Amino acid sequence: MPRHPALAIVFQLEYVFSAPMGTDLKGTVTSTSRTAFMQCLRWAVWCPFSGSSSSASEEVHLQLLGGPVPNPYDVMCYTVPNKGQIDTEMRDEKAVLKFSFVSSAEKAPYCPRVARRQESTGDKQMNRRSQSPDESNLQVQVSQSQGPRLSISQLATTSRYPTLSHSTGSPWQQQYPSQLYPSLLASTHQLSHVERLGASSIAHLEMSMSDVHQTPVKPEPHPQDEEPALQELPFTPVHAPVIALGTQTAGPTSHSSRSSLAHLFSAGFPDIQDFSGQAAEVLDPGEPVNFNPQREEADPLQSDTLILQFLAFSRVPQAGVPTDWPRSVHLTFQLYRFPPVTTQRLQLLSPDMSGKKSALDYPCVLALINKDGTVNSASPGLQLQFPVDSGVIKLGERKWFLRYLALHSLQIDVWDSESLLLIGSAAVELKHLLRQGRPAVQITHELEVITTEYLQDVNMPSGHRPGQRAVPPINVFTTVKGRLHVRLGNVGRPSKRRLGHNTALPPSRSHVVHTNDGLRQFSGGSISAKNTFNRNVRNVSRAQRLVETDGDLASLLRSKMKERAGPITLRDSEQEEIRQRKLARMMAVRQYEQQRDDAGTQIRPNTSSMWRREERLQFSKDLQLIEAYRERSKVEGITNMLSKVITTEHTVYATLGTIEFFEFVLKNPFNVQQTITIESDDPELSVIVSTEEWRYLKELNKTSTPLEENMFHLRENSSTPQIYLRPKESVNIPLKYQTFISGHAIPTQAPSSLRSGKSPQVAQKQQTNTIQAKCIKVTFKAQDGKPLAICQVNVEPAPHVIDQTFRFYHPELTFLKKAIRLPPWDPVPGVPVGGTDASFPVYVRCSDPNVICETRPLAAGEPQDVYLKVAGGPSPQIKKFFILVFIDHWMAAPAQIWQVYVHFLQRVDISCVAGQLTHQSLVLRGTQVVRKVKCHASHPLELQVDPAEVFVLPPAAVQDVQVAVRPLRPGCKFVYMNVVDVEQHQLVACWLLCVNVRPPIITKAFEIALPVGGGKGSNKKITYTNPYPTTHAFRLLSDHPDLLQFKEDSFEVRGGQTYTIGLRFAPSQSPGAEEILIYINDLEEKNEETFCINVRYR
Repeated sequence: MPRHPALAIVFQLEYVFSAPMGTDLKGTVTSTSRTAFMQCLRWAVWCPFSGSSSSASEEVHLQLLGGPVPNPYDVMCYTVPNKGQIDTEMRDEKAVLKFSFVSSAEKAPYCPRVARRQESTGDKQMNRRSQSPDESNLQVQVSQSQGPRLSISQLATTSRYPTLSHSTGSPWQQQYPSQLYPSLLASTHQLSHVERLGASSIAHLEMSMSDVHQTPVKPEPHPQDEEPALQELPFTPVHAPVIALGTQTAGPTSHSSRSSLAHLFSAGFPDIQDFSGQAAEVLDPGEPVNFNPQREEADPLQSDTLILQFLAFSRVPQAGVPTDWPRSVHLTFQLYRFPPVTTQRLQLLSPDMSGKKSALDYPCVLALINKDGTVNSASPGLQLQFPVDSGVIKLGERKWFLRYLALHSLQIDVWDSESLLLIGSAAVELKHLLRQGRPAVQITHELEVITTEYLQDVNMPSGHRPGQRAVPPINVFTTVKGRLHVRLGNVGRPSKRRLGHNTALPPSRSHVVHTNDGLRQFSGGSISAKNTFNRNVRNVSRAQRLVETDGDLASLLRSKMKERAGPITLRDSEQEEIRQRKLARMMAVRQYEQQRDDAGTQIRPNTSSMWRREERLQFSKDLQLIEAYRERSKVEGITNMLSKVITTEHTVYATLGTIEFFEFVLKNPFNVQQTITIESDDPELSVIVSTEEWRYLKELNKTSTPLEENMFHLRENSSTPQIYLRPKESVNIPLKYQTFISGHAIPTQAPSSLRSGKSPQVAQKQQTNTIQAKCIKVTFKAQDGKPLAICQVNVEPAPHVIDQTFRFYHPELTFLKKAIRLPPWDPVPGVPVGGTDASFPVYVRCSDPNVICETRPLAAGEPQDVYLKVAGGPSPQIKKFFILVFIDHWMAAPAQIWQVYVHFLQRVDISCVAGQLTHQSLVLRGTQVVRKVKCHASHPLELQVDPAEVFVLPPAAVQDVQVAVRPLRPGCKFVYMNVVDVEQHQLVACWLLCVNVRPPIITKAFEIALPVGGGKGSNKKITYTNPYPTTHAFRLLSDHPDLLQFKEDSFEVRGGQTYTIGLRFAPSQSPGAEEILIYINDLEEKNEETFCINVRYR
């Protein structure tokens, strides 16, 4: 607020009237079909910075005015009561507004009255949330940010985000730090199963309001017969967002012991050697990387070969899966701008441990599986090479590749090759691959493979009590599924580019395109193919036969010469055409002489003359046809030649979401002024009409060309820009190309069939184009509509870098609604992104126009979320798209690019009791061919499938699949089930089983205290009496098999007899308490009784 004596603040007191809609006024006051309108009661004007105004430390008393007197808003106001109608003291008390004014430079003193008023206002807001929408009493609260038209309060709900850990590291940092330290990110990536919960109902609505930031104008009163629109409240929906932090990267510590590491590296993995055959330098993951960009640029080995070796996989005991899971895996990832990689199947070779130690303490070496199913144990591990040389990266791209290694991590998805289910994801930092002048480096990591699961507690209420925050009923937690052992290496090699060649483009001229005026291109002389080899071919054109340029004309010509010489073909050079013509003439002369000698009479010459006459007639008809074609194509040919003269070509290497900026030098060749109209064939290539955006892109691309304010004029009813040029004047036209449309080809989940062998696999050099290559023309037209210059932009696509990958599983034919929370970031040093304020604007774009992607503006310091809404397809469809996150106002380059996969599955709801077996039938439909399939579940110990083995699925047949579910813990969990073709390794069908587990009825409860660190554990006994008069057999189960084991898993007892159950409790190394349930079931897995044991570790 400017401190000026002329500044005035206008206060207006309004009253809200509510009336039923229509002419029938006999409706009840609680009718929902009602309208509201406002009427001014009093108004006042106050100048806070005038000399007569009170200071900030005093309370302001302002007299409110009314009646038929002029007011700032020119609205009708209620009249002031007469002196005889009401007492003067009461009138003054009713018409005085009391408040305290504090400027931003001052601090308001503590006032008990104001504090009590704020507390009462907070209590009123809490009570207002607890009211139902049908209540008729509207509570009105005055807001300081409301304009004169605002009478109903703008209610802002508090944030209901669950408490989730955030990292202090910044994924947005763009400048190279001097030292790159190990990452300490929390393992909060890929909360892919967190559903966005439904928001609670809003009990308060708001009427239409004008913009509070605009200058007040004369308002139009609402007619009583029209219902005003409702204003959206600043409401924050209740949801559990997905954290965009990436998976946990490798740290300085290792989970494996020295003995297990010695066993691992005794398998004989291939060594990483430098260009001269020496072993690469081994780096420590715990040490920071000293990065010097100048040292990388001065390195004589400018080509790199990245080597990825996948050595072994360590299993981690999981609940609901067997101890030998998984038996085979395959990996998917994408490195830099290389195509996405899907490795072949890798078998986990269990170590042969004859000693006392368990095999789970040692990692399983990975071995390639051949096409015939045999295991290639002679070559352990899998090695992939990615050459980064002149054939992969373009000129001047090496600095961006080094930036990628310094600041990015490689995300690796680990899949179960048998079930095609995702095991988890791992991430490894690539900063240690910076060689810093060394010939070769290598580093070994032990990565945690992490997945995200969630469990909903049925005992937790879905709503919330008034006055309390809503707690999300879904408990989200991450689980370590295993550990992946990888070795990374970077081997430097000499560059294939010639020495002394500059690898960087001139920054001041690489973005300036000069006009081709067609002059000084041809100095005369012959225009044969040899002389025009090094000339500008756009300004040189050799005459060609029409039959060589027009295929339709060549098919119509039926001359005798064509029949003798065969079909006319296109020749490559003029010399070959002359040679063929001479040979044809010589052959015709020899045939004529041979016919004259053989005949010996006058008949042959007459026949020859007739043949010649017919040939001339045919040639005449062909010439007439050629003349008609020539007249038809003359105008078009001349126009094309003239267009080539004024056409200037420019090539841009475009990536997804990045602005390719350049300036086109346009010159007016006439001696009179011209108003040039600029038209583009493609909306993705446009003219930059904003001066601020032009200045920002010039600074970003370091283009030192003049900048002019207000250079363009937009035509009426159109967005086509126009520019005024003086005679012989030249100006720079700023152009930009930016696309958000990308190819969405889905890579297969099945392992690839790369050939196996001892030789390492080398990645393909061709890159997958995510955007389409195209040719766009920008035409600069004069006032007469004729083109003055043409800029032809050839778009060459370049793959983009994927920063993070998300996978979501959702029921088919429904909308997926997700919220991805952005992590906090630091200011970008050296890049103008809109000032020095730490709160950066966040903008998002999606590569799929059918996906709704948006952000909502929040206050500084509040967590920012990206909201998604995706329409679901049929199962097992997979939808892929990219999300681009920008932190600059002009969206010049994305700060992050996310790759999102949405798997749509058939949803089946199953309701059961914990510890009891429940059956469900699924329908499996056959495809067009016969397949051998097998069913796989994500929790095989809790879900049994019948048939469990491989079976034949006939084409277009219907197969019943029986599913038996026996969860051990109450709550709501999700189980995934895939049907896989065992021969082709393809996904045939998939289900999302939503299992709602109710808690059992507890019949007995026990309590036991166990010492902490009890060595081998503790043995206890409990008794069970058979309530039946006959002999029955029973089975025992526990919801914590890792803490409690039974002496016998099943027993048989006579009617009315008592059986002693032996219990063995596992030792605990930390104090605490745990509740363990014991399920006693019959032979049909029906729950007979449930015991509860409260174990306290002291």
